[in-house]
Amino acid sequence: MPVKGDAPALPGARAVARHVRISPNKARRVVNLVRGLPAKEALTVLQFAPQSASEQVYKVLASAIANAENNERLDPDALLVSEAFVDEGPTMKRFRPRAQGRAYRIRKRTCHITVAVEAVAPANRPGKKTAPAKQAAKATKAAPATEADETTTEATAAAEPAPAKKAAAKKATKATKASKATETKADETAEEGTE
Repeated sequence: MPVKGDAPALPGARAVARHVRISPNKARRVVNLVRGLPAKEALTVLQFAPQSASEQVYKVLASAIANAENNERLDPDALLVSEAFVDEGPTMKRFRPRAQGRAYRIRKRTCHITVAVEAVAPANRPGKKTAPAKQAAKATKAAPATEADETTTEATAAAEPAPAKKAAAKKATKATKASKATETKADETAEEGTE
């Protein structure tokens, strides 16, 4: 049975912040935003995220990037957030005095934030299109249609009416009935006027 150590590991680095004084659920919301993104883009997302946990996750991600750059000699622009997860840390229990001698428990939760980055080849980066592909797409959009193409599209449009929904079909039939009724009335008045 293959073990995790058997697989060829991609070059990368990780950073862990332990005992961060924020609820794990709140930190997971932020970590889910950046998982799988390029590292620089993830830093930008965290910088402008409104959640308070984004500051702590930003620090951990910046540390992972610095570890990859300084310890592994990797290019920071070629890094991808491969792993990002939040584990529950120890919970500090406090008590809040309440009326009639009662005490309510307050749980001050902590978490451990782990972020791992790995180097990827520039061609394998998600979300990046190459410039020639963009130019080819623009060229096909800008190419003028020939007259033969125009006539064939007009013929097919005239031959095949667009499928309509039930409500639209009912309205169309009502409209045709109403137009026929007005035509017959107009014909009758025209005939009366000629007599």
